[in-house]
Amino acid sequence: MKLFIAGHQGMVGSALVRRFQREPDATLLLRSRKELDLTSQAAVDAFYAAEKPDVAIIAAAKVGGIHANNTYPAEFLYDNLAIAANTIHGAYRHGVKRLLFLGSSCIYPKHAPQPMPEDSLLTGPLEPTNEAYAIAKITGLKLAQYYRKQHGVLFHSAMPTNLYGPGDNYHLQNSHVLPALIRKFHEAREKGLPEVLAWGTGTPKREFLHVDDLADACAFLLELRNPPDWINIGTGTDVTIKELTECVALVTGFKGRIAWDATKPDGTPRKLMDVSRLAGLGWKARIALREGVEKTYASFLAEKNAGSLRG
Repeated sequence: MKLFIAGHQGMVGSALVRRFQREPDATLLLRSRKELDLTSQAAVDAFYAAEKPDVAIIAAAKVGGIHANNTYPAEFLYDNLAIAANTIHGAYRHGVKRLLFLGSSCIYPKHAPQPMPEDSLLTGPLEPTNEAYAIAKITGLKLAQYYRKQHGVLFHSAMPTNLYGPGDNYHLQNSHVLPALIRKFHEAREKGLPEVLAWGTGTPKREFLHVDDLADACAFLLELRNPPDWINIGTGTDVTIKELTECVALVTGFKGRIAWDATKPDGTPRKLMDVSRLAGLGWKARIALREGVEKTYASFLAEKNAGSLRG
């Protein structure tokens, strides 16, 4: 099996590489952003024509937290739309037997039922702070669905919840909440600061999935003979941002006070995935949040010491 992992150097792609390197029959096709510009239709087309992968996992994306999504919506929409269109259409043109497109929980309406089932897609307005990214991911999901419906190709999608783990982006403004907290509390402890100021009110609830669990779920889905057009991947449990913040403070060894800046946006009040469909097929997450945060902090320290920390 020749397996193309698009975005293999990112957090998700790196986890997929770790997972599929364990498969003896898998030959991984990997290209850096410099080697293959996924926003270029001609470049993607030439790659598929030359390499002829059997399977493709589309994990490449322009990603960021609330601040980044609010500041650069045009880039988030254009880049992610181009990546989805080029990789999915190119895979169809060049005979890729199977394609798994990775989306995000942000595709669901801001006020979707909680937990969010797959059939809540397109039933209400999106969260404005990440609407651009969500629209691009919805388009990719629908593109895979329609190529499958019209042409009979086995293209399907997975919608992971909030992800974290080794290789994350730790930029304080442009990263997601968990890695930003790890860096913030680590630096506060290093400097001996008495207080850390956290964004928002701490009341929103979020679900977090370790990226190695996601990679394992992707391997599971690729073994299914007739997978759903799209399926949620998560833990089925959530915590408040306040609880998450306190967990990170504990793991990083910060002993000071936590203050909250309620002038900063909270985002969606709650985002919990309904994972009953995936559980019914036989897969469940294994890595608990505390264990996952401990592993991620250890990788943060290792990456920092090696000079390879993103952000």
